[in-house]
Amino acid sequence: MAFQISKEITPTELSNRLNIGEAPVIIDVREPAEWAEGHIAGAKHIPLGQLTGRLDELDKDIEMIIVCRSGGRSGLACELLSEHGFDVVNMTGGLMSWNDELI
Repeated sequence: MAFQISKEITPTELSNRLNIGEAPVIIDVREPAEWAEGHIAGAKHIPLGQLTGRLDELDKDIEMIIVCRSGGRSGLACELLSEHGFDVVNMTGGLMSWNDELI
């Protein structure tokens, strides 16, 4: 298996993309209680522990930005999704580093 260097995006870069009207696919892999406390508008919620069972909900042809609280779980999710052929980008620093609005 070829080693793939993971792509990354900072919270500021993602916020800027959203603010100019882009609509990237965002997958939030935090737990339900964390999601309920606030999340990025338009994000899809799939807790990390459910990811392998919900791969059929995701599109391999579209780049997805993976987010969590601090960047650790999203990094694991990126590894897992990459192994299944998905095009993923890890948001470094997670929502702890997010300075924009949450819903």
